[in-house]
Order: sequence, then C-alpha cells, then structure tokens
Amino acid sequence: MAKVKIVTDSNSGITQEEAKKLGIFVLPMPFLIDGEEYFEDINLTQEEFYRHLQGDASVSTSQPAVGNVTELWDSLLADGSEIVHIPMSSGLSESCHTAEGLAKNYGGRVQVVDNHRISITQKESVVDAVKLAEQGRSAAEIKDYLLTTKADSSIYISLDTLKYLKKGGRLTPAAALIGTILRIRPVLQIQGDKLDAFKKVHTLNKAKEVMIEALRADLSTRFAPLVKSGEMCISVAHTASYEEAETFKEELHAAFPSVPIHYCDPLSLSVSCHIGPGAVACGCTRFLK
Repeated sequence: MAKVKIVTDSNSGITQEEAKKLGIFVLPMPFLIDGEEYFEDINLTQEEFYRHLQGDASVSTSQPAVGNVTELWDSLLADGSEIVHIPMSSGLSESCHTAEGLAKNYGGRVQVVDNHRISITQKESVVDAVKLAEQGRSAAEIKDYLLTTKADSSIYISLDTLKYLKKGGRLTPAAALIGTILRIRPVLQIQGDKLDAFKKVHTLNKAKEVMIEALRADLSTRFAPLVKSGEMCISVAHTASYEEAETFKEELHAAFPSVPIHYCDPLSLSVSCHIGPGAVACGCTRFLK
C-alpha cells in the first residue's frame, strides 16, 4: 500500500517546527501588510504581526498560490505516496475549493478533506490523520473517517473587539449586530464552518463562565457518548493573550477533570487578523484514541 503523507495549512495553528516533529507538511497562508506579502512563521513572528495590526496597518489575507500547492504535492507524490490535504474550512476560505479543484488532476492520489475545521479543531484532525496513516490506512480511508467525524467539535470565542471581524467580513449579520452595542464583550461560536453570535456579556470573567457552561452542555448532551468512551478532548486558543489562556486552561481543567486538555495554542496569524488581539477561545473535539 502506498505511503500516505499529510498536508495542512497554517490555519491549523501547527508551526513549521511542530510539523517537522509530526512528520507532516504545512502550507503557510499568505497575507499582505501595507501591500507587502508575508508568510506566517516564515518571515514574520507573532509579536511583529500584532505590532502591525494594532498600529492600524492595512492587513488582508489570501490563499496559497496554486503553484505553491501543486509544487508541494508533486514533490510528495514523487515516491509513489498518496496525500491527505486538510485545509481550513471552506466556509471561511476559498483555499479548500481551490485545492479540491486541483486534486481532480491527480487521479485520486490527493484526497482533500473539507471537514469544516479551523484552528484547534483542525489541528486535532491533522493529528488523527497522522495516527490513521501510521495504522496503514489509505488516503481515501482517512478522508472518509475525517468526514464522518466532522461534526464532532465545538468552538467558543470571547473577543475583546469586533473591529477586525467586521472589517474582514467574517461575521454573519446576527453577530455583526453585537458590535453596535457599546461595552459588550461578545462570545461567538463555530458550529461547523461559520462564526455566529452566541452570548453578549460585559467582562472576560463572565465570558469564560459562558464558554465553560457551553462546553458543559455540549459534553453532557450530544457528545456524552464520546466523553464516556474517552474520545473527547478540550483545547484553548488565544490571540496575544498567553497568560490569560494559561489561566483559562487551568479553569477548564478544574471544571472538566475527566476530559483531557490537549492544546493551549496561539491562533494562526491569518485567523488573528480577522479577530484581533485579546481573544480567548476554547473548544471540544473528538480525537482518535
């Protein structure tokens, strides 16, 4: 059976260094700062990025160039391997649709997975794919598993501001409406592939309470069988809020002592530019034991 190689993009939050340890390949998502092209974790650090963003630089994202995608694929396929390509959700970027179109020219050797994941939940999908590849599963089998389990995740995000989400057009009208109310700290949710409103609160502490209760509801209802079988985990993500994220991680551990916490990661820069600094997020995700 052909060897299977795993490809994702930097929206998974997986750094180039982490990718080497996992034995996978990460396409850096490009973005423009005042008209100059940068690539996350290649020629711009998190700290430099937030200095530009908070300085009101013009920041926009794009998708990987077609040539960069096919060049990587061609190099990985040269030894007879297959590829599982796990991009960010098609609901948040056209890069998934582009990859699906390109894969049609590869005779089934490249399987593109649109399982509506982003950030910490996308990262979990990548790790699952690595485990399945190590078990000898084919690229098609890995894709089938990831699509079968795509709905087994939730993300909740507490934003310090809606400025960047509104600017980037990443909000539904319902969520954008929150931005008209002064001194409200919104909690958003991702259930599938869209950001939408969840709750309106006034403080970060209240936002964390709301997110914990939202996770509790998910884990005790639709994900209860997976919790019982030990197949659910919790993760934390943030934008330039390292200390707050670590504190939130401890609070989540206290609230859910029987559910493992896998990651406490910075959000990728191409996601952060639409969210802005000061955001804290948590999610629960099914994982392959």
